[in-house]
Amino acid sequence: MNDKLKDKNLDDLFDAVLTLETREECYNFFEDLCTILELKSLSQRFQVAKMLNEHHVYSDIVNETGASTATISRVNRSINYGSDGYRVVFERLKNKDKK
Repeated sequence: MNDKLKDKNLDDLFDAVLTLETREECYNFFEDLCTILELKSLSQRFQVAKMLNEHHVYSDIVNETGASTATISRVNRSINYGSDGYRVVFERLKNKDKK
């Protein structure tokens, strides 16, 4: 993780997220924490990342998610040059589906 981001406040937030056990708890917590627009933006970025991971082309991603090409490029940069956060999540989700 980028050392400029690391601080006690972010640690506290991530520790709180790690205590959530169900999808319903996630809905409740994130509804309290974020605005609807913030949640929609986060979920859109995640859908973009999933589609990029599945090798969809930009035009399909724009049509499916409504994301701008700038957002798609930013997510693509994170996938290719970021901290591998998306890769970890995608692998765990894939393994979860196998169970």
